[in-house]
Amino acid sequence: MRVKTILTDIEGTTSSISFVKDVLFPYARRALPGFVAAHGNDPGVRRWLDAVAAENGGLCQDAMIVETLQGWIDQDRKHTALKALQGMVWKDGYVRGDYAAHMYPDAAEALRAWHAQGRGINVYSSGSVAAQKLFFGYSAAGDLTPLVSRWFDTEMGGKREAESYRRIVAALGVPAGEVLFLSDVVEELDAAREAGLDTVLVDRREDYPAPRHGEATHGHRRVESFADVDPGRSA
Repeated sequence: MRVKTILTDIEGTTSSISFVKDVLFPYARRALPGFVAAHGNDPGVRRWLDAVAAENGGLCQDAMIVETLQGWIDQDRKHTALKALQGMVWKDGYVRGDYAAHMYPDAAEALRAWHAQGRGINVYSSGSVAAQKLFFGYSAAGDLTPLVSRWFDTEMGGKREAESYRRIVAALGVPAGEVLFLSDVVEELDAAREAGLDTVLVDRREDYPAPRHGEATHGHRRVESFADVDPGRSA
């Protein structure tokens, strides 16, 4: 069976882990106080600030809410309000040109080639859909958003849960065996395989200096670059 549809992770797969960890997270932490001071009364921002306040016993000052959010960033907490507010802060940074999202050249080249071949390209990341679109729209390789058909985040479920991939396959409307999932996380690939998807472990030396071979791959095909991915091959 030929794989027709691509589903890809971002961090550690199309892009370096270090960009998110060393650029985006610290930027959001630094920029949050000024962003909230300037936009705290905007309805789209206020709803998330109020949600954080209510969840934490009714915090009465925005400064306290910001401190809570900064603590969540330090903990790498996957919280909907934090993800939403981070996305807004990151958008400001992208638009101002403070940074461009990292994209491995081989990933950008492969995505363009697969799109030209008529393959569906879809993204599944723990970051919000809005953050994903910013990442691809303001990438170092240019605006890659026209290449992507569908965007999925954890509203579909956790990335290590097979049911999440079943929901994505249903949304794509194609047989699970015709979807190739690319990720650097073996446990995510395990869940996708359980749901019937084809899988490839992206094991980049830049992100994983010690190669994962043998049992460490859990039986998933392994590549070190998108240039080594054959989307026409099934497991």
